[in-house]
Amino acid sequence: MRLDADIAEVLVSREEIERRTHELGAQITQDFVELNPVLVCVLKGALMFLGDLMRNMDMHFEVDFMAISSYGGTRTESTGVVRILMDLATNIQGRHVLIIEDIVDTGRTLTYMLQNLQTRQPASMRVCTLLDKPTRRQLYVPLTYVGFEIPDKFVIGYGLDYGEHYRNLPYVGVLRPEKYT
Repeated sequence: MRLDADIAEVLVSREEIERRTHELGAQITQDFVELNPVLVCVLKGALMFLGDLMRNMDMHFEVDFMAISSYGGTRTESTGVVRILMDLATNIQGRHVLIIEDIVDTGRTLTYMLQNLQTRQPASMRVCTLLDKPTRRQLYVPLTYVGFEIPDKFVIGYGLDYGEHYRNLPYVGVLRPEKYT
C-alpha cells in the first residue's frame, strides 16, 4: 500500500521545505555564527527538519536531543499532561540554545520545555519550528524562526507521524480523516 493514498492534500511540498530550510539555515547562521549554540532537537518529529537545517548552517554548533510527550491514546489530541521521556546529555548553563521543533500547536509542550530548560540557566534560548498552528494556541510561546504557518488540520509527513507511521514522507500532508477517526 502506498502512503500517498492516505493523503488528502499536500500542505507543504518537498520543494517548499527545501527552499525554506535553506533560508532558515542562512538566517540562523547569521544570528549564531560566533556563539557555538546547542541545537536541541525535540524527538521524534523534528529529526528530519534538524537534518536538513544543519546542512544549511555554515557555523559550529553542538546537537542534543529531548523527547517530550503530551499525547496519548489515539495521538491526535494532546492529553495536556507533559512528560520528559529523554533529557539532554549536554550541560546548557551559560550556552546559547536553539530548540528545533516540528510543530507548535497549543503551546503547552513547548512552554513546559522552555520553563524546564530555563532553570538550567542558558545564556539564551530561541525556538525554530518547521510548522506553526497559531489558531490552536492556548499559551503564548516565543517563536524566533518559523518555517510555515499552517491551518488547523491534522498533518503528517516530514517527521510528523500518526501512530509512528508517515514520518518518512518528504512533504507535509493532511491525513485523510478516515485514517484516524
